[in-house]
Amino acid sequence: MLDPLGLDATAEIVYRALLAQPYASLAEHRARTGLTHNQFDAALAELLHLSLVRPAAGTGGEQRLHVVDPRLGLEMLLTRRRALLAAEQQRLADGEAAVAELLCGLPASHSATGEPPVVHLDGVDHVRDYLARLHEEVEEEILTFATGGAQTAENMHASRPLNQELLERGVRMRTVYLDSIHNHPPTVAHVNWLASLGAGIRTAPSLSTRMIITDHRLALVALDDQDSSLGALVVSGPGLIAALEALFENVWADAEPLGPSEKPADHSLTRQQHETLRLLARGYTDEAIAKRLGVSPRTARRIATGLLGHLDARSRFQAGVHAAQLGYLPADGPRP
Repeated sequence: MLDPLGLDATAEIVYRALLAQPYASLAEHRARTGLTHNQFDAALAELLHLSLVRPAAGTGGEQRLHVVDPRLGLEMLLTRRRALLAAEQQRLADGEAAVAELLCGLPASHSATGEPPVVHLDGVDHVRDYLARLHEEVEEEILTFATGGAQTAENMHASRPLNQELLERGVRMRTVYLDSIHNHPPTVAHVNWLASLGAGIRTAPSLSTRMIITDHRLALVALDDQDSSLGALVVSGPGLIAALEALFENVWADAEPLGPSEKPADHSLTRQQHETLRLLARGYTDEAIAKRLGVSPRTARRIATGLLGHLDARSRFQAGVHAAQLGYLPADGPRP
């Protein structure tokens, strides 16, 4: 059960034995666990490496180990895993931004050797025409990043018959919305309706761009969620599709299943606040943060101001420093 903290099953057996009988000798522990000498010694080495045990003082010729107070030792492991997770999430966010930047920078004529070209759909009308064709042709699965936060009544009304038809003919549908939809009851009602028909719905604190992937072969990526006149890119190269699907699966894995709005414990941050803090530390403006969260710039400023007070900081940079010290951000702290 402790393997998420970096403790393998054999080391956990030895650790629990040491906790249960801290004054027994190592030979006694080895006999009780039924492990071989090599297995037992490897487990002890792992426990020593993780600072869960240390050589006991004043043991004379008999080798014994002192078990560090588990409240301290296990909390240290949790802190390390949180730091590793934060660093991994940072790398994922950087990869997400790099993929979006790469796709947005491709010329319309660009194509990889042996792959169909990346096509630029110029303007919202061409995008809508292509979407209609895409939904008619999809056979197995449709994956979506639904940016923008609250959905408009017009869009939800127009999409209901199409989504119902797709789900009824067996198309798997998974969509990641923004956490901010919890503040818009009509959107919550709409996604609950989708879920009742079998759609997979999750929410994430931020998304970089609107994206739709169908049947592992085509993707539609918006050039700019805030300016639909710029159109979108149609991607069909297997290499890029695989990269975009990997991005979706990583975001999906970290997203939360549809449910009630998050209620943080005292002195903790919501996922939206944590994401705002991460974006602030990376130098994002209020407008850019608002776009990623699917909220208004005014709301983004309100969240940022609340974080300064929460972290007892006088500036955004100082908030990043304090956040890193408190474990909200990777140990290397905010970026300049």
